[in-house]
Parts: sequence; structure tokens; C-alpha cells
Amino acid sequence: MNFYVKTADWQTYQTQISNIREQVFIQEQQVPAELEWDGLDSTALHLLALAEDGKPIGSARVLSDGSIGRMAVLKAWRDKGVGHALLRAAIEACRQNGWLDIHLSAQTHAIPFYEKSGFKIASDEYMDAGIPHKAMKLHISN
Repeated sequence: MNFYVKTADWQTYQTQISNIREQVFIQEQQVPAELEWDGLDSTALHLLALAEDGKPIGSARVLSDGSIGRMAVLKAWRDKGVGHALLRAAIEACRQNGWLDIHLSAQTHAIPFYEKSGFKIASDEYMDAGIPHKAMKLHISN
């Protein structure tokens, strides 16, 4: 099962990105819609993972403060490298923009996933949308 990751303009790909996040966060994880749609998407850099046939299978966004978030992969595509490919692309986007101190808010079950890419825990556990999280950071070089 092959896939690729590309940068995706919010205005062009809003429907595809929204559908992925709706399935993963709102339906699967029961995140309230008003928390998911925080108004930051129109100015964020978005990444979209697509199956060989062009079907959207995952997404992530990067904010201009070097924050990676809204990482979502459809259930059928998990454990196939899609999340790691999205994260690599997000880190590279930060590097290209000169955002060398990258941070994210990781659901606690996903901490080992981010640690594999060098992220370190930077906070105690806290609740976000009813889900336990920890802040994580990664410093990269140009």
C-alpha cells in the first residue's frame, strides 16, 4: 500500500483535511467540534497524505510558531508509516521556515511515536479535550 505526502493549501484541500480530522478526532476520539475547529487552519501550513489512488488518508498542520498539530491518520492506514511520513514532512517544513524549536501536544499514548523522532517530554500530563496529553519539544538545526 503506497502513499505520498504533500503540502496542501487550506483553501484548496479544506474538505479532504476536514474529513480526516472529523473521522479521527470528532467521531473516533469524541473531541468536541468547537475545540477541533480553532480558527487557525486558514493561516497554517498543512500536510496531506494521499494513497496511490489520490484518496486522502492522513493530515497534519504546522503553525508559524513551530507547533506541529492535528496529526491524524485514518484507522485503516495506521501502522503503515503514514504518521512518520507526515511527521518527517512537518519537521522539514519547520526547518525550511527557520522554526528550529518545534513543539507539539502529544496524546500520552502517542508519546513513544514522537520520541522515535527525537521529541522529548516537556511538561507534566494535562487534559485537552478530555484526553491526557504532554507537551513535547524538539530542537533541530538548519
